[in-house]
Amino acid sequence: LSVSFFDQFMSTTYLGIPLIALALMFPSILYPTTTTRWLNNRLLTLQGAFINRFIHQLLLPLNVAGHKWATLLASLMLFLISLNMLGLLPYTFTPTAQLSLNLGFAVPLWLATVIIGMRNQPNHALGHLLPEGTPNLLIPMLIIIETISLFIRPLALGVRLTANLTAGHLLIQLISTAAFVLLPLMPAVAILTATVLVLLTLLEVAVAMIQAYVFVLLLTLYLQENI
Repeated sequence: LSVSFFDQFMSTTYLGIPLIALALMFPSILYPTTTTRWLNNRLLTLQGAFINRFIHQLLLPLNVAGHKWATLLASLMLFLISLNMLGLLPYTFTPTAQLSLNLGFAVPLWLATVIIGMRNQPNHALGHLLPEGTPNLLIPMLIIIETISLFIRPLALGVRLTANLTAGHLLIQLISTAAFVLLPLMPAVAILTATVLVLLTLLEVAVAMIQAYVFVLLLTLYLQENI
């Protein structure tokens, strides 16, 4: 039974088509695209207002040199939110619960921030490895520790997103299974368990949105250190 709980995180195939490929392409058809009309409809106006507000909040800690990343970061934010939210629907597959996919997002973007820092201001980028005023005896140890922490950043990004989504999905499946088992035995306890399940689902909706925002926000902080 414990193995079946983790079957929801397996990338299955249907008619020879991997479901992870369909899940990755599906968010692109959910959002309306701009038209050549003078006036937008309500959905386009609401979408544009949300994206503009999000970009404004996201670029507050960045200077002008980092504003060119706005399109990439906003697209990544919408993409992660879409995948996280769609994964909460029944009979769906959550690609962002896969560590390999999250590392595929985290490692290239983190590496891009590091390369930008090394290219534009190498002295300042290397200065992060050694805090100012460090005693001479601690210099080698601190350099090693800061280097390790630098390379752990993309792993922390991917593991944080994967762990939060995986834990939430497992809790939802465990509590829903308990509710079905208790329904013929103890209906009152089953109703209480179902109420907890509804509250947990609402919590997971918030977690899905917050974790996507945290993923992109940490990338902007890494970017700010190197520009």
